[in-house]
Amino acid sequence: MNRVTDSAVPLWNTSGALVVILVLAAMFGGTARWLLRRRAHLNITTGIVLSILGSALGLFIAGAIDRHLRVWSPLTVAISLVSSILAVAAYGAVAAHFQRPVPVDIAALIAAGESADVEFKSTARINMRTGDKDPRMEQVIVKTVSAFLNADGGTLLVGVADDGELLGLDADYGTLKVPDADRFELWLRDLFTTALGQNAAAAIEVVVEELAAGDGNTRPVCRIGCSASPRPVYLRPGKNAAPEFWVRTGNSSRQLGVDQASEYVMHRWPLGVGSATAAQLKAAVRFSA
Repeated sequence: MNRVTDSAVPLWNTSGALVVILVLAAMFGGTARWLLRRRAHLNITTGIVLSILGSALGLFIAGAIDRHLRVWSPLTVAISLVSSILAVAAYGAVAAHFQRPVPVDIAALIAAGESADVEFKSTARINMRTGDKDPRMEQVIVKTVSAFLNADGGTLLVGVADDGELLGLDADYGTLKVPDADRFELWLRDLFTTALGQNAAAAIEVVVEELAAGDGNTRPVCRIGCSASPRPVYLRPGKNAAPEFWVRTGNSSRQLGVDQASEYVMHRWPLGVGSATAAQLKAAVRFSA
């Protein structure tokens, strides 16, 4: 009677191999993310998973080329590294294709009305009731933009009344030393940089376009395009004021309290494997102390 015997492979070899695979995947994934940093924006966890898949494919290809190749041979490592980078590149290309921004027709947005991802504002600086420049109007603009950034993105149109009437930007232009679209765009970008930070401001699109009004004239309208931010965006309303966290909820922008904001951030932007592990280790050390 023949007996089937298990191969005499120590368990520590298997556990060691798993650790080596994870370390190599992190190294290959990090290399791939660095080489593709201008084309693909991937977090650490996604990079590791893609690297493992790409490395596995590379080992399969290396084995098909030469059965006698060893895992640590230069050719095997090179093939695995190239395969890992190609896996990240393919994912980045697909993600970039589906995330490509679609041109927005302002007239169509106005005709459709306000929604969860579209909002109208009559002015950015002038209080329509008093006719004077009001800093509170500026805060309304940055609150709406930060709420879009912390949600799924959206479009803010300045120079359009709530009912869709085309008002234009003449009132806001009157507050500038040089009343034109370029100065208005520059002022808006400075406002976003001060209130939301340079990284968040760089991802905001600001465009002024001339639209035909019902009276046969054209009026300028500012389109502020916001994509979903890859990290939390906090609003700083003033030098000595505490940061605020805003998020888009339905057709309105809502400020979250500290506990609500923490929970929202944790679920929307979860920590990567490395950051989560480091946080757990620090918590364990503090608890033991």
